[in-house]
Amino acid sequence: MKWRSLEESVGQAEVRPLREIYAERKALIEKYVRPEVQAIHLRSIAELKERRLGEGALRAGAQAPDFTLQDHRGKTVSLADLRARGRVVLCFIRGRWCPFCVGQVEAMNRIAADIEMSGAQLAVISPQTVQQSFFMADQHKLGFPLLSDTGNRVARAFGLVYRVPDYQQEIYRRAFVNLPFANGDESWELPIPATYIVDRDGTILDAHADPDYTNRPEPAEIVSWLISH
Repeated sequence: MKWRSLEESVGQAEVRPLREIYAERKALIEKYVRPEVQAIHLRSIAELKERRLGEGALRAGAQAPDFTLQDHRGKTVSLADLRARGRVVLCFIRGRWCPFCVGQVEAMNRIAADIEMSGAQLAVISPQTVQQSFFMADQHKLGFPLLSDTGNRVARAFGLVYRVPDYQQEIYRRAFVNLPFANGDESWELPIPATYIVDRDGTILDAHADPDYTNRPEPAEIVSWLISH
């Protein structure tokens, strides 16, 4: 249950904007995924937007809830510890089974050194188990912590959690996306993808949360924001 990266496919790293990588992946989905299946995923996104789920997520100016989670190596990591070293870029993703999450973490990995040079820390949070996070970090050679948010506790505190609708669960099962196995629970809950920049005192400086999992901030723009603020 994984999405092959371009590095695995052609043996070289992508250095294009994330929007271009996503456009390519959308084109492949349109080509190879049946229209009725695509329609189900679009229906799910539309329903989340109708519920205005993204509008309920924490915004700039709010206080980021503190947390302590395990990273992909089983090490305990807290937001307080990360903040003690500088500002923090937090990315909430769905899991290693999601091609758009894979594209995002690979793109973030390529600018991780730039984030660090700006004086900030990078961490990625998902509901998948520590083992799944380890597989993802190892497969994609990630140089930042992947934190396992068991039961979406932290994502819930940020206002990001939703339950995958029954009609979409069936599609995932047919595609061998076994969320109960990947996440270690039967809730079928996921976070909407979100990116936060948190100040050293815990104040959220910038926030992006969107029910459309194909819409995520450009990594280069995150670095530019960090440098200019």
